[in-house]
Amino acid sequence: SSATWSPLQFNALNIYVCPSGEVAALAKSAVAFDPSASDLPAMAESPEQFRGQSRLPRFAEPLRYDLVLRPDLAACTFSGSASAAVAVSSPTRFLVLNAAELAVDRSSIRFQDWAPTEVAQFEEDEILVLGFDRELPLGEGVLAMDFTGTLNDQMRGFYRSKYEYNGEARNMAVTQFEAADARRCFPCWDEPAFKAKFKITLEVPAELVALSNMPVVKETVCGPLKTVYYEESPLMSTYLVAIVVGLFDYIESSTLEGTKVRVYTQVGKTSQGKFALDVGVKSLDLFKDYFATPYPLPKLDMIAIPDFAAGAMENYGLVTYRESALLYDEQLSSASNKQQVAITVAHELAHQWFGNLVTMEWWTHLWLNEGFASWVSYLAVESIFPEWNNWTQFLDETTSGLRLDALAESHPIEVDVNHASEIDAIFDSISYDKGASVIRMLQSYLGAERFQKALASYIKKYAYSNAKTEDLWAVLEEETGEPVKDLMTTWTKQQGYPVIYAKLNGQDLELEQAQFLSDGSSGPGMWIVPMTACCGSYDLNKKFLLKGKTDTMHIKDFAASQSGQNFWIKLNIDQNGFYRVKYDDELAAGLENAIKAKKLSLMDMIGIVEDSYALSVACKQTLTSLLRLLNAYRHESDYTVLSHVTSVCLSVNKISTDANPDLSSDIKQLLIKLLLLAAKRVGWDPKDGESHLDVMLRSLLLIALVKLGHDETIKEGIRRFHIFLEDRKTPLLPPDNRKAAYLAVMRTVSTSNRTGYDVLLKIYKETSEAQEKSRILGSLSSCPDKDIVVQALNLMLTDEVRNQDAFYVLGGISLEGREAAWAWLKG
Repeated sequence: SSATWSPLQFNALNIYVCPSGEVAALAKSAVAFDPSASDLPAMAESPEQFRGQSRLPRFAEPLRYDLVLRPDLAACTFSGSASAAVAVSSPTRFLVLNAAELAVDRSSIRFQDWAPTEVAQFEEDEILVLGFDRELPLGEGVLAMDFTGTLNDQMRGFYRSKYEYNGEARNMAVTQFEAADARRCFPCWDEPAFKAKFKITLEVPAELVALSNMPVVKETVCGPLKTVYYEESPLMSTYLVAIVVGLFDYIESSTLEGTKVRVYTQVGKTSQGKFALDVGVKSLDLFKDYFATPYPLPKLDMIAIPDFAAGAMENYGLVTYRESALLYDEQLSSASNKQQVAITVAHELAHQWFGNLVTMEWWTHLWLNEGFASWVSYLAVESIFPEWNNWTQFLDETTSGLRLDALAESHPIEVDVNHASEIDAIFDSISYDKGASVIRMLQSYLGAERFQKALASYIKKYAYSNAKTEDLWAVLEEETGEPVKDLMTTWTKQQGYPVIYAKLNGQDLELEQAQFLSDGSSGPGMWIVPMTACCGSYDLNKKFLLKGKTDTMHIKDFAASQSGQNFWIKLNIDQNGFYRVKYDDELAAGLENAIKAKKLSLMDMIGIVEDSYALSVACKQTLTSLLRLLNAYRHESDYTVLSHVTSVCLSVNKISTDANPDLSSDIKQLLIKLLLLAAKRVGWDPKDGESHLDVMLRSLLLIALVKLGHDETIKEGIRRFHIFLEDRKTPLLPPDNRKAAYLAVMRTVSTSNRTGYDVLLKIYKETSEAQEKSRILGSLSSCPDKDIVVQALNLMLTDEVRNQDAFYVLGGISLEGREAAWAWLKG
């Protein structure tokens, strides 16, 4: 996402893949950390006094960097020189900055004309301490040094990515600095609050494209090398600096304001960048108006990188993406791929304001970046593609956040981050999905117009600076007059969320909140909950704050015109609130009737089934009641609703298989019957004039039926796959349906009959299309045969699979293959 991370449901385990490949421990400090207060002594006596410190001191801060880098793509190394204008604000004889995995030439280090008498590089703390024999003068001075490093293969810092050009293997040089990896490229003050200006110069092979955050000022060529000079950047944080060097083509367009926008791809793939370019231009125009602030830079480049750990990264003016998140091929990509490209592009470009122009003060406030970018990306795509019903699909994000935050091991939106090693752990569904969902809840409470106006004021106030969560609440309170801080603190500073128990007692609706946990227990949390309710009609609605544990809503006048089967009460209208609702039997029956009668909005239909499933998992209601509710959706035809119904069906199948194998077969047939009506309506073959959502629905249902073991769907998938092998362009198996066919083929593969596996692997090796590769990788491990599952897992560790794509294999493991996969992992 920026660094866009999602939880992968690996059977019964939730596995989170961090950018560094490590899961850092969550900070458990009971004492709030004040990032503005340094515990590093300005008047230290030796470098050793800085060992073990997690944050940089504030007695010296960078103002500007002049950075020269010389990547050697053949040797996979780089050399560089950096000079930084530094403001010294307190008496000290030390300068302390970040450096990691760099060899600093100690003889080259100078501050003004002084060489340090002491140089200490503490690798475990990733800091470089320079001690001088005199006290540094207050005011501005220049620190300069030379260094060398390795273009690593870890997809962080300054790294190498592999690609092919004319059949020849090549390396490109790429940066990925979020969260704390600029220090792996050059010595710097690598914390977001140390904003500075950057003037970058690159020395690279003359035939290559060299990109950075700002436009090129000039180029000079000397033999096989060229030197590229870039404009000085505005104030920005180190994690947003970007450099890419390689062979690329590009296409370009311009915003209404004249800002040049380009999409860079590998040579020959520019046609696949057209869709993202169009979305990017429209998003920049939309965000300019929404935030009432022009795009801050003179250009915007978006570039597809073959090896990329995250989904994308919002570097100022040079946004990097994994190929599948930026490129869309009309012939080879699916409708869901298209939608994901649009969301990802909008997310990254929203960061150009919310994150880049106004930056979180410290990583504790990461959610300010990611939650807002996630939320506003849906706002943009809804505007550009209203037919996609994107705000209803936003409930996918809310569902993801609710499921993770129901774990006792969850964490608050705002986590005290005390060391850089802890940062990666919070790039998760809490920061992104819960963050975005509570923003949507707040917008609903304040009203869209007031909320937008307040956000624009916040952007203007903190432009080119840093802000904390409290700064945003203060602006919103000032603009709206609402108690935003008191309300929102309950949602950002404590983990979890409430379930609201709703019970009808005569003419009163009794409400009680308790912290919801998926293990069935109740936590101690208490929230100020923005409640909404409607009765029998969306025209009859109420809005209020639930401030205590219990409250009572009088419904005599509210529900006077409703009776019999027309009587229903729905809390949390359109699922704007980040909480669940448990209705008593009478209220639940009324909502079930309303679902059958098509009285509810799509969002409310989604919310009811998701809440019912979660309550069943927590043993707050029976599986029978959940299955009865699911049956009420049997005539549903909308993709957004059925995507959640299907997800619940597959989860119920997994749980029943584990809990009661004897009963699971009957449950599986019930679930197949529930989905089959909609599946037969859409069929296998595309129809003239069908909608984008119907295309996605077909894929969704076919995949679900194959996973549930529906024989007819599996046989048809195999039949079409064999036709596809003879004619890769056959209309009988368009890109949207291939995953279902691949899964169907893998259902029949065994150690004694591995033809399907081998054929799919051959297609994988032949294709250069990233989205097709991901489809196949997610299918190879879905085989019921345990030996084949292990073979797919072993493939994941070879050079045939890029490190960035390994999670597709993990995510595709079949129910039957879980034990084999677990044994493989332990072995």
